[in-house]
Amino acid sequence: MRLLTVDALVVCAHELGRVGLVNSQPWVTVERRPLLVRADPEGRPIGGCPNIGPTIKPCTTTLKVQQGYSTLVTIDGKPVCLDTLTGLTDGTPPGIVKYKVNAPGQMLVTEER
Repeated sequence: MRLLTVDALVVCAHELGRVGLVNSQPWVTVERRPLLVRADPEGRPIGGCPNIGPTIKPCTTTLKVQQGYSTLVTIDGKPVCLDTLTGLTDGTPPGIVKYKVNAPGQMLVTEER
């Protein structure tokens, strides 16, 4: 499993909706790009979701991460984010539409179990 940097490509299940990632810690990096830690992917804006219609709400925000935080590697006590990251969006139908990682933002550092 690869560790996620702020350059990771995280998308909603509709594939075109991109999550606007922001890192909360600047001191641990891979190729000079900060790694993401717990809560960094939560509550982030999603832009470009094509799921639009009269009674359909597009994905606009990420909700709580359901899986994808490391149980081995932490930075300042917070687990780093892995490329297995997933959680729900606020899109319709509620409780169904997820976000996921399409690219980790770096190809050098992995976590092996």
